[in-house]
Amino acid sequence: MSHQIEQNARPAGLRGAVWALVITSVAGFMAALDNLVVTTALPSIREDLGGSLPDLEWTVSAYTLTFAVLLMFGAALGDRFGRRRLFLVGITIFTGASAVAALAPGLDSLIAARAVQGVGAAIMMPLTLTLLTAAVPAAKRGMAYGIWGAVNGLAVASGPLIGGSLTEHISWQWIFWLNVPLGLALLPLARLRLAESYGTGSPLDIPGTLLASGGLFGIVYGLVRGPADGWTGRLVLTGLFAGGALLVGFVLYSTRAKNPMLPMRLFRSRAFAGINTASMLMFLGMFGSIFLLSQYMQGVLGYSPTEAGLRMLPWTGMPMLVAPIAGILSDRVGGRPVVATGLFFQAAGLAYMASVVTVDASYAAQLPGLIISGVGMALFFAPAANLVMSSVRASEQGIASGANNALREVGGALGIAVMASIFSAQGGYETGQTFVDGLRPALVTGAAVVALAGVAALLIPGRRHAGAAAAAQQLPERELQTASH
Repeated sequence: MSHQIEQNARPAGLRGAVWALVITSVAGFMAALDNLVVTTALPSIREDLGGSLPDLEWTVSAYTLTFAVLLMFGAALGDRFGRRRLFLVGITIFTGASAVAALAPGLDSLIAARAVQGVGAAIMMPLTLTLLTAAVPAAKRGMAYGIWGAVNGLAVASGPLIGGSLTEHISWQWIFWLNVPLGLALLPLARLRLAESYGTGSPLDIPGTLLASGGLFGIVYGLVRGPADGWTGRLVLTGLFAGGALLVGFVLYSTRAKNPMLPMRLFRSRAFAGINTASMLMFLGMFGSIFLLSQYMQGVLGYSPTEAGLRMLPWTGMPMLVAPIAGILSDRVGGRPVVATGLFFQAAGLAYMASVVTVDASYAAQLPGLIISGVGMALFFAPAANLVMSSVRASEQGIASGANNALREVGGALGIAVMASIFSAQGGYETGQTFVDGLRPALVTGAAVVALAGVAALLIPGRRHAGAAAAAQQLPERELQTASH
């Protein structure tokens, strides 16, 4: 059993840490990018493959559903059977499904390929943080998480730009072909450069997996279909209520189970509960805002997808500059103040954008809001990853990463649903003015939600208290490891 309790006590040297950072960042980039990369390509896909708008939306929703639903299960599989091994399985599935999506002859096969892509992403994404943690010394993890967070933040925010640019200048199929060489390059690198590690060695929690997966499926299905089908639609209401009931059952079951997939005691930690709440709210406000603002720049201001993406670079590209610095800051002063500051900056940027959007807003007027939002997003990503991974035992870092990613995905799906509903209720696509009329209250809502995330971040314990809590968390594991030897 001792090999299964093997953890991250022996970080790799500098070269190994750099390789791990490159491999996990590229894998995380691919998984995060495919959340929104299809949105700007939908008109071209419809022209080639046909289908109604609700059918086309499933090319986005199918990925979101399987990705969100299986994240915790993917992390649990990695803990049980080997994190590097399952990471390689996830990359293989994701890369193969990307090629199938690029070759899809019809809409149904494209949607099916997107669903399988989500399965691969759900397996590899939560393991990126666990494998990175294993390779990097504790004193340097903040900076490593900063770079990892910068790459992931860039992927989320630049999805519409990359999708639009590839569609505009080549073809929509290249949205998916892009993943193939990256995946093929990662496979041998991950096999040779990443060390294997395991979780506690506990058997898979089948009842917990079924309850959590079923609950997340119902909730995410209801959220992604609500704006299109109506919130009173039979399937939407069934999904939301059944999903909620299953998740309640999952919580009740997990409080009593001997080896639960997600131990509920983790949420007794203010650090773990606080950063997960803040992450879900941050993605709720950010995903919905990016979803609408990318359409605003193209549909109202008249920019091409490439022009719109370039003009959003002060927001989307800022993490590449600021997030590594944020990671170093979190190593020195703790994650809480950096995360909270970033969230309040992001909220201020969205609120500013809400105040300046018009049918003919100049780029100069928008620029301060884009810069403030970019700095805020950059300050959030790196310390957030550090806070998640340091708030639990080493053997539980895989499932903690999976839970955090699942909550962020639910937040992103909820953000698009909520923003789209507010937008539709207050405005619409009829004219530039009706678009702005709907966009403004949606952005105000996004700003308020992200500000609430900042308040949640302030409830995270300070560095000294968190250090004592982490030491207490690690004590039982050290005793377990001693016993195993």
